[in-house]
Amino acid sequence: MSEGKKGFFGRLVEGLTKTRNNIVSGIDSIFSGFSAIDDDFYEEIEETLIMGDLGIQTTMAIVEDLRQKVKEQHIKEPAQCKEVLIESIKEQMNLGENAYEFENRTSVVLVIGVNGVGKTTSVGKLAGQLKDQGKKVMLAAADTFRAAAIEQLTEWANRAGVEIIAQQEGSDPAAVVFDAVQAAKSRRADVLICDTAGRLHNKKNLMEELKKINRIIDKEYPEAYRETLVVLDGTTGQNAMAQARQFMEVADITGIILTKLDGTAKGGIAVAIQSELEIPVKYVGIGEKIDDLQKFDANDFVNALFHVKQEA
Repeated sequence: MSEGKKGFFGRLVEGLTKTRNNIVSGIDSIFSGFSAIDDDFYEEIEETLIMGDLGIQTTMAIVEDLRQKVKEQHIKEPAQCKEVLIESIKEQMNLGENAYEFENRTSVVLVIGVNGVGKTTSVGKLAGQLKDQGKKVMLAAADTFRAAAIEQLTEWANRAGVEIIAQQEGSDPAAVVFDAVQAAKSRRADVLICDTAGRLHNKKNLMEELKKINRIIDKEYPEAYRETLVVLDGTTGQNAMAQARQFMEVADITGIILTKLDGTAKGGIAVAIQSELEIPVKYVGIGEKIDDLQKFDANDFVNALFHVKQEA
């Protein structure tokens, strides 16, 4: 494992401490407290996973898979179930190839999410990382309804050393995107990242706004690869799931950025989102620094959650 990845895994292990205490200590006491694998044993596991924000649907699928494997492998001891359970959780999260295609193509990335989830910060961090990979990155400040969003994004653009296209507060977001697309084409940018508003309480307006933005990109930049990422706050657990479902109604979501995983007891939501919505969690955020946003790896995540030692 590379030094950077190792460091992030360590921080992920640390960040998931509360979730681990919430889920794993409960699971461990079930494995050590039961002498037989019976319905009560499975019920206790079910309850612990649901309390850890894995969601009912995901938990049922994991427990069903566990029952199946216990039968197939003729497992008799509850303690032997832990590894099987970990594998079942990993399988629930496996959506095949977790693509980061946009990094290798000329692309437009729309980032949406409600206020306070860390959306603008995520855009800034992503821009900085892509720039470090040698990409020419541009930002579009299309969240024009919150004055602070434009200022905040400008600050991140300066920090990351990338160009930003912005207008004043209250301008038409689609007009900002139009200008940004023209600039990205003429300056041959590799990736254009658009920070957009996410006013879910006003879903109809949001839908119209996103449609308009999408029409402009389709018309003005048809050759660009499209990525739409929704930013969710990991500390809100099942609420984040409900938000994701609502955003799926207004946009073609291709991936999720899950922020604030450090210090939450609800980190299990990452498993539920990936399993139930079948939308990959592409990035996780565990802090304020630019490298505290990292590509999501289901294997690493579950290992960190259960504190399984990583292979070097």
